[in-house]
Amino acid sequence: MSTRGEELGRMREDLRRALKKPAAERRWAMVINTKRCTACYACVVACMAENGSPPGVAYRRVGEVESGEYPQVARTFMPVNCMQCDNPPCMKAAPAGAITKRPDGIVAVDYDKLKGKDVFERVSKACPYGAFSYDDGRFYTKETPALQAYEKAPIYEYGKPWVRTNGKPPVGTARKCHFCLQRLAAGMLPACVTTCDGGVSYFGD
Repeated sequence: MSTRGEELGRMREDLRRALKKPAAERRWAMVINTKRCTACYACVVACMAENGSPPGVAYRRVGEVESGEYPQVARTFMPVNCMQCDNPPCMKAAPAGAITKRPDGIVAVDYDKLKGKDVFERVSKACPYGAFSYDDGRFYTKETPALQAYEKAPIYEYGKPWVRTNGKPPVGTARKCHFCLQRLAAGMLPACVTTCDGGVSYFGD
């Protein structure tokens, strides 16, 4: 049986090979082994830290499913993020060009077009996995004497920096997992993958 370090090493090698290919020839995918998940939530915290997620916004969640009858009961923990669907139902529910399917398989969001609570509700209803969160402009440290630096810092998504200011995207938009595109571009695996000690997620081309 391979160690987690060996698994991460293989994934990093696969990532480096994939990045040498033309973008249209890559197809990013994530496999999740629910039998390994212990609901430690390290992946959730890593995702929020990497993507500067404000209150109410989570790209990665861990659900719980109970099965069986007492005394033969079981609980399964299910990490969930955007599944990057081949035929995304959210894209059909969104304004034209607001959600697109990239050649590498990632379903991308245009924050300048996917704006408004009504638009969020449409795409959220269309998504069978509950992948979308609405950024309503809140901050964790708003009630303190001053916003902390980490909340004022730009977040890097979809190839550009975004500063969360009320009235400007990504505030007022629908947000979701994009496999940490900013990390992939830098040759790094998604934050949730590298943080998980249990080896729940396997990522590659």
